[in-house]
Amino acid sequence: MEGCPRPGILADMLERTERRLRVGRRASGNRGADELTDRELAVLRLLPGKLSQREIAGTLYVSLNTVKSHVKSIYRKLRVETRAEAVSRARELGVI
Repeated sequence: MEGCPRPGILADMLERTERRLRVGRRASGNRGADELTDRELAVLRLLPGKLSQREIAGTLYVSLNTVKSHVKSIYRKLRVETRAEAVSRARELGVI
């Protein structure tokens, strides 16, 4: 990293890779959580709170439609149908 003109990029890539490996280990055979993208994980981590989807969008500086798409994808990947089920499943998997 010392020879890299922009070492921050390498550090970010390393952090994302390590996070995905940790999530994959926690899921241990439970496909779904290890397939969540970084942005889906960011949305998922905000779901336990009282923020509406619109407020989550504002917090993450994305559109409401983007949050809705991420939530739909999270539900599909975790094989759940509600916000409460998604939070519960994510906690079981150690994602949040």
